[in-house]
Amino acid sequence: MDDTAPTLLGQGYFWQDLAVGQRFRTFRRTITEADLVGFVTLTGMLEPLFIDATEGGILGHRPVPAVLTYAIIDGLVLNGMVRGTGLALLEVHQRPLAPVRVGDTIGAEVTVTSIRPTSKGNRAVVETAIAVFNQRGERVMDYDVKRMLAGREPAAPDREETR
Repeated sequence: MDDTAPTLLGQGYFWQDLAVGQRFRTFRRTITEADLVGFVTLTGMLEPLFIDATEGGILGHRPVPAVLTYAIIDGLVLNGMVRGTGLALLEVHQRPLAPVRVGDTIGAEVTVTSIRPTSKGNRAVVETAIAVFNQRGERVMDYDVKRMLAGREPAAPDREETR
């Protein structure tokens, strides 16, 4: 019988598993009316643009707040890349580029841009550039993230058994 622990499904990447220039793609997700209503109600973003379905405005019909787009994509990134290994969110810079609307399907491409191991604690500051696209391949948002990620546990030193 094998006494090693099984690999944890869904475990994110440790910083040692990543390399600058490495790219990932998230799953895609369709933005629903329930997403918009729940988000603006929870956050208090009760702007007519978001709560009145008859509003059109310069963003067109049923736009969603850019921060909702960010939150949904970052949830996909977290679940696919740093679940269980993420230690801290250190910095985020968002650049909304085009409106996202109810019914749009969004996904992202993630590129590792920097990895800086810390001086203690087997961890590193990992920076990524994230490009968000809609179902038509239009780039709707860019954002840069700086996170602290855990490292792999050091292997136990090999010891010869003595009798």
